[in-house]
Amino acid sequence: MTEPRETETDTSEAEFQLSRQNLDPINRAIDEQDGQVLDELLESMHAADVADLIEQLTPARRRAFLQLYSGEIDGEILSEIDESIREEVIEQLPHEVLTEAVREMDSDDVVDLIEDMEAPEQQAILAALDDSDRAAVERSLTWPEYSAGRLMQSEVVTAPEHWTVGEAIDFLRAEEWLPDQFYHVVLVDPRRHPTGYVTLGKLLASRRATPLRDITEDSFRTISARQDEGDVAYAFNKYHLISAPVVDDDDRLVGVITIDDAMSVLDEEHEEDFLRMARVSDESHVSDGPFQTVRQRLPWLVINLCTASLSALVISRFESTLAQLVILAALMPIVASTGGIAGTQSLAVAVRALATRELTSANARRVILRELGAGLLNGVGLAVILIMAGVFFLGSLEIGLVLGAAMIANQIVAAMGGVLVPLGLSRLGLDPALASGTFVTTMTDMMGFFAFLGLASWFLV
Repeated sequence: MTEPRETETDTSEAEFQLSRQNLDPINRAIDEQDGQVLDELLESMHAADVADLIEQLTPARRRAFLQLYSGEIDGEILSEIDESIREEVIEQLPHEVLTEAVREMDSDDVVDLIEDMEAPEQQAILAALDDSDRAAVERSLTWPEYSAGRLMQSEVVTAPEHWTVGEAIDFLRAEEWLPDQFYHVVLVDPRRHPTGYVTLGKLLASRRATPLRDITEDSFRTISARQDEGDVAYAFNKYHLISAPVVDDDDRLVGVITIDDAMSVLDEEHEEDFLRMARVSDESHVSDGPFQTVRQRLPWLVINLCTASLSALVISRFESTLAQLVILAALMPIVASTGGIAGTQSLAVAVRALATRELTSANARRVILRELGAGLLNGVGLAVILIMAGVFFLGSLEIGLVLGAAMIANQIVAAMGGVLVPLGLSRLGLDPALASGTFVTTMTDMMGFFAFLGLASWFLV
């Protein structure tokens, strides 16, 4: 009878989690100041779902929610809340609730929580920690921002490299400070240099007399505390790591990074690249007000307005051509817009390849030649369609040929620009996802108008 009851509970909870996508009952409970109904709606929700709910509320309802909700905002919920609104939530929590929540968090989560706070707020959080936990967090804060030292947790399970499986198991059973979750026991020499690690599964499956060094994993590798967190996430993804020890400048063990933190970094970088390619601030959130949203987006719209003026300048140089053949005004967006789409396609592939280290200086030439060939073939294919359309719909082979030639030229420019622009920005140490789209779009628009109107002025007028 036990199994059906567990399945039934899991199913009902899953159904409740799906229904929470409709926030109307929760918003209504908040608006009516009905704390009892709110507690009932949230009673069976996972901490991550509560955090997601807090993020989706408007700022006014979020403040009301924190006052009404009798459930504790614990460390698990606090660590799941998006950074863009976490500080706002912290400011509204009673000191005793915040103190208890922080004490429940791992050191890496505490670092993530306070690293962007002002000094007085940091000290208030640190004062709530035990001496050992506070020292661990303060050490992590000494490492550069966005480094492995900031990402790691100081709670790491170690064993002398000369121990046997039996000694390690006895040690693990006797200790009370062990982390709630860990994947490896890291072997260290007398100077605390990591020399290997053993998975818990292999530890439990081996005989007690087996030396730990005989069952270490081949995947073992250390990570410098100064290494960029993006490179750390890439290493986890490439080498299929579950956890990795972090070492200081003297190769001494100072912490460990686990796969959940590494994958969070990877997700954040992908999300950041996606938003930046759309020229939207990575601090944008669905709960932002209209004025905050405008402040984040307007600067990029102004930049695009300036770049669009360059295209207008190109068009203005062919006023006489347009005056003599008005049909050109209706046809010229075809070349420019199609080139913009092609440039965006090439750009998206290049930015992703740079982010995943698939595009490097070693294979850049091959990728550029591939995009050149693809742009040429795309241009020829579209040119054939445009020539046929010019003959059958406009009754002019000449216009079709001009459209086709302009399309081939712009497709080549779009394909090349989509690779060369992000490569160039990356070589300059700039984020290729941030400004590549603006440059590529400007290039394709200007080239599309210039090629089409220029050829038309030579052959049609």
